[in-house]
Amino acid sequence: MEEPAASGLAARGDLRSALPFLPVVLRGGALFWPPAAQESLRALALGPDVSRVASGDVLADALTDLRLALALPALPPLAADGLALFFDDLLSRAQARGWFSEVVPNLARLLLRLPILLEDHYAKAGHGASGLRVLASQDVGLVLLSQEFVAALLTCALFCLFPTAGRDQACLPTINFDGLFTALIHRSQSQEQKVRCLVHYFERVTDSTPTGFVSFERKVLPRRGLSDGIPYPDIHAWLASSAPLCQFRVFSSGFIEDEEQEALQVDFANKYLGGGALSRGCVQEEIRFMINPELIVGMLFMASMEDNEAIEIFGAERFSQYMGYGSSFRFVGDYLDTKPFDSMGRRRTRIVAIDALDCPAWLHYESGCLLREVNKAFCGFFDQSKHQLYVKLFQDSHNKGNFPSINSNEYIGVSTGNWGCGAFGGNPEIKSMIQWIAASQALRPFVNYYTFEDASLERLEEVIQWILRHGWTVGELWHMLIEYSSQRLKGETYKGFFAWLLPNSRPNNDTHYMSDE
Repeated sequence: MEEPAASGLAARGDLRSALPFLPVVLRGGALFWPPAAQESLRALALGPDVSRVASGDVLADALTDLRLALALPALPPLAADGLALFFDDLLSRAQARGWFSEVVPNLARLLLRLPILLEDHYAKAGHGASGLRVLASQDVGLVLLSQEFVAALLTCALFCLFPTAGRDQACLPTINFDGLFTALIHRSQSQEQKVRCLVHYFERVTDSTPTGFVSFERKVLPRRGLSDGIPYPDIHAWLASSAPLCQFRVFSSGFIEDEEQEALQVDFANKYLGGGALSRGCVQEEIRFMINPELIVGMLFMASMEDNEAIEIFGAERFSQYMGYGSSFRFVGDYLDTKPFDSMGRRRTRIVAIDALDCPAWLHYESGCLLREVNKAFCGFFDQSKHQLYVKLFQDSHNKGNFPSINSNEYIGVSTGNWGCGAFGGNPEIKSMIQWIAASQALRPFVNYYTFEDASLERLEEVIQWILRHGWTVGELWHMLIEYSSQRLKGETYKGFFAWLLPNSRPNNDTHYMSDE
């Protein structure tokens, strides 16, 4: 007789990995809410006439009761104050009325289904994807989640129900929203707008349950070569690369998230996925996590990234339109995501999180730092199915001109910009070249580069065309980066890379420029 799906849960390694960080309990081969928590959720699900939850102040009390039922401490006082501030003062009365009469009860009903969603998820896991589990450092793997399951997990985060014990030791980022509401106390406009994006998401998913899937993949360049893995290239391997440089298009306006072509859209990430999304951050990564809130779920189980790791998220739906950046960030309304779905039910939006070095500007010219950055980008951009070809390209410097064509079904480029610049101290000229090198080596057909009107990149298009006219390979451009950086460190040149590379006489002169004089 076939064993019921739920009875095999206790034996699952993936569930054992995730369970300490989930608010449900495993008992008798099935998953449950603790009785007191289930009772509180049932009251919330019946609406404000029964639960009396009709204000942010009372919602904070209800969440404290839920947390206590889960053996968690009370909601932090400042987070409770932030909840009250947002729902009682900052939200319009009409929207607040709809939130408490419709959205909160629907979210409670969704949470009551969480044990069933979890059991169904584990029953269906397979075909290259594991069930929900902690993806620790160096742990290659892919987790596929339904959007409904994602919505339930995000509701746990909103209600601050995830256990926090052990998360620091597992190098996992913050996942509950209490820090986000605490930051509201400082009356920051951008923090308020971040919460508005998330509230809009919950309004959308309770109005109409999304039916697609989202995958979260940890990608690793092994430090030691494996039979089915791509080894971590050293400086000499990059010098030996015969890969041709791919097409490179420069856009002075526009945004990565609005990319029309199918491409890996780069998240300028923190090593802890999401960065300050659930606290006070409001730059590129944090904004992306607000307009595509399903990305936040990766923060539940993705440990921090080491130098040879990247995280790729495929299928996250966009829900919000926005304007501004940093302190000027504003939620401006609904966004209807029309991206098509793939055969696994994922929207064809691929987001790759790669964390740049955060160090003094001069260190970015050290060869070890250049190597770290190009390998980090390559890890984000590579396709595991092509690992044998990558190995050959790194080893065969005489293969120039004998190169495979790209299948039209695999025409997936890279959409990026000034990764690791600004606060992280990176040089936009160097970082644009590093990403071009990495994308080309990963056999990506194109790079669409958004400069965000950075003045230091005014000559980027000119440099790209000059390099392409000379037919350089990845190895040849890498050689020039290493040579230039060496001269910068020795004080032999103080020019930017573009000025150092291009001929001094005429911008369009085709003379092969190899010196600084």
